[in-house]
Amino acid sequence: MRTGAVRHSFASSRATSVALGVAIAVGLGAPAFSETTPWATNEGGRMRLVALPPASDGTIRGALQIEPNPGWMTYWREPGDAGIPPQLSFPEEAAVELKKMEYPVPKRIDSGDLRDIGYDHPVTLPFELKVEDTSKPVKVGVSAFVGLCRNICIPFQADFALELADTGPSMEEAMLLASAETRLPEPASDEFKVIHHALSDEDLLKLQVRLPAETAEAPQVIVTGPEGHAFFDSGKGEVTGRDYSLDIPIDKLPHGYDVKGKTWGVLVIAGDRAMESSLVFN
Repeated sequence: MRTGAVRHSFASSRATSVALGVAIAVGLGAPAFSETTPWATNEGGRMRLVALPPASDGTIRGALQIEPNPGWMTYWREPGDAGIPPQLSFPEEAAVELKKMEYPVPKRIDSGDLRDIGYDHPVTLPFELKVEDTSKPVKVGVSAFVGLCRNICIPFQADFALELADTGPSMEEAMLLASAETRLPEPASDEFKVIHHALSDEDLLKLQVRLPAETAEAPQVIVTGPEGHAFFDSGKGEVTGRDYSLDIPIDKLPHGYDVKGKTWGVLVIAGDRAMESSLVFN
């Protein structure tokens, strides 16, 4: 069973990761290609980076591949009650910016009283970087930091080096990224969306969700509030036609936190479809 010590280890290791960061340098005469790095391994599994050459506007599409060993898991962007979310970090002065990291649909993994959100199987996390100068090949040193957990959480950090240039993507890396993007949650649409949300005085988040027509069972709902906070449905919602209504208990918010003007996230998993959207509190 994981304990509060895991949270302390996460906080200190995260600070170390940010300090180590990513070194970016422009290489002269370097070879130009897409790249898949060697695997870095530890007791709980392995990870590596895949990246395409920079586009003309300096955008670099890539992915962090994580493969937990059997019986182990890694985490979603909000890990739940305990755990370590994946990170790619770099110093503020570096000539690169992490624009976004995306996450395939996770699963809720309960262990006693702990509720985790993550992956107990190989997962590929697409990301997007932006570099300032694409006129020359770039050497990108990336520090990746994840958690791999079984009975305990093991912080796992590895440093990778990429050499990239605008020569066109290789088929292997491009196909891997395209496959990863098919596993991302879909955006809200007329047939699958949150149609009402409100936070009550009783610290209950009231949601009404429009479900796809083919939905056979009640969906699973995960709400992400302030960083480090995830809230779960109780499985006691009500279905009326294609609309699903439920209350999610909201607790343990930061002291003095005011939800007004904030934007939270919501993930709804309905059968073999999942939708991710935002909840704006006016």
